[in-house]
Amino acid sequence: MTQDRLTAPALEAAQVAAYLREHPDFFVEQDELLQALRIPHAPRGAISLVERQLYSFRHRNEHLHERLGSMLETARDNDRLFEKTRRLILALMDADSLEEVIGVVDESLRHDFNVPYTSLILFSQHALPVGRSVSAEQALSAIGGLLLERQGICGVLRPNDLAFLFEDDSPHIGSAAVIAVGGRAVLAIGTPDPQHYKGSLGTLFLAHIAEVLERVLARFSTQLECIG
Repeated sequence: MTQDRLTAPALEAAQVAAYLREHPDFFVEQDELLQALRIPHAPRGAISLVERQLYSFRHRNEHLHERLGSMLETARDNDRLFEKTRRLILALMDADSLEEVIGVVDESLRHDFNVPYTSLILFSQHALPVGRSVSAEQALSAIGGLLLERQGICGVLRPNDLAFLFEDDSPHIGSAAVIAVGGRAVLAIGTPDPQHYKGSLGTLFLAHIAEVLERVLARFSTQLECIG
């Protein structure tokens, strides 16, 4: 009997709740009952059911509005990123020399994409007249682990890796994204913020550029050395 008395109120409340869910218009013609209802609400004191519904709808609407605003801003960011990438790809396709390729990449990353630190290192047995170049053997000895990561790597790199990639700028690099460019070069971007390049944030962006750059550098295969 005691157990029945304890569970009865809970069962009755559950039945009432179930009934109201099945009949959401129940209070439409129950003005007297609706006026008598009060729902405790700590921040504002006792409020009616209608007031509580209005408050809940308003709160939900604000939340949806914030989510919509965030989605629209993301879409605008993606549009801007697409346009910058399109300009870079077209400029690379029009490049007729290694000097132009190096200039296009540096100009676009620094000024269009606002990347603080960039590094494009070409692999060659002989010193090239433009840009920075090292032999494939030197690159493998210094950053072989990074070059074997086909999808690229990003995050906080070891000091010796940063020193090879960014030279004098390495003390200023908090995080970086690095990707091999078809065995003929390595491309790296860096920022002072240790949290900026993490997960796939940097490599997704670099991988697309590296694919195009790989095909462009293939035109100059006689001047470059290829790993693997």
